[in-house]
Amino acid sequence: MLRLVLDTNVVLDLFHWANIDAVPIMAALEDGRIECFADERTLDELQRVLTYPQLKMTPAMITERYARYSSLVKCVPAGEAPPLPRCKDRDDQKFLELAARCEANILVSKDKELLRLRGRTTLAFQILKPAAASALLPDPHAT
Repeated sequence: MLRLVLDTNVVLDLFHWANIDAVPIMAALEDGRIECFADERTLDELQRVLTYPQLKMTPAMITERYARYSSLVKCVPAGEAPPLPRCKDRDDQKFLELAARCEANILVSKDKELLRLRGRTTLAFQILKPAAASALLPDPHAT
């Protein structure tokens, strides 16, 4: 089964904006065709971001989106990641570390600093934008 880590902006694309590039990821997650992973640090960031005024979410919306996401992902305990390249945006390093720790196939991100790491270093996982990750998802009609 394909194993993914989603950065916070991609989670918002799935659970708030319904971004067309992320819709196939959402369908695969809900259908159990993929596994997505989170940890305490990525969930804490999501909880904080959901309160940003520009998202215009009510407390009920925040609770619903967080609960829905956290019910669909597998939470990985804290731990040491193998040696990894350093992301220029230190806030995004946690996604690299999580992807390595949970042996993800793909880190799905729209973050420029994370995407810049593609091809510059050897990682055990790919870093892809949502549309590229969606193209790799298992066919929902395959038996």
